Amino acid sequence: MNILPASALALLLAACSPTADSSQPEAPGRPPLEGARIGGPFALIDQDGRAVTDRSFAGRYRLMYFGYTFCPDVCPVDMRNVGAGLRLLERTDPALAARIVPVFVTVDPARDTPAVLKEFVTAFHPRMIGLTGSPAAIAAAQKAYAVYAKKGETSAGGGYLMDHQNSVFLMDPAGQPLALIPADEGPQAVADEIAKWAR
Repeated sequence: MNILPASALALLLAACSPTADSSQPEAPGRPPLEGARIGGPFALIDQDGRAVTDRSFAGRYRLMYFGYTFCPDVCPVDMRNVGAGLRLLERTDPALAARIVPVFVTVDPARDTPAVLKEFVTAFHPRMIGLTGSPAAIAAAQKAYAVYAKKGETSAGGGYLMDHQNSVFLMDPAGQPLALIPADEGPQAVADEIAKWAR
């Protein structure tokens, strides 16, 4: 598993940085990913076999994560923390929580069929959406979100791992990026960061 590569992170942060005098402090309350070139149109299939596009989530905040169900460690932990964090938010601010849609997009469409995704996402939160599609459609979604993923070497038994970035993007109701959610820091950090930027 790779965390966001340093070169990609530098480009991501550069896209968010003001071009004016950098000695001036950033305005308070400004989302860290505001203005970043992250997100865009996609056309995929959900865990129930239904066609889904980016417009399907219009008007709601979404947590976008790219991973795969055969991931041995990072993806399940991240999704567990996202699901638990959303449950915390449901207790403290149910109205806001109802406007958050957690979305898991596979980077391994060859194995992650709708049925496989359904078993995976429902284990973490009843409203979590799993998305798959053709390799071309998945590649287009990855490109839109500037997400790195690459298939590893295939073993003699036919198995393989996916080397991929594990970022959770908080997108606003118009599909614009707001912040990275620290799923690796646990459920409370997830809930706190959502509450900080989603209003």
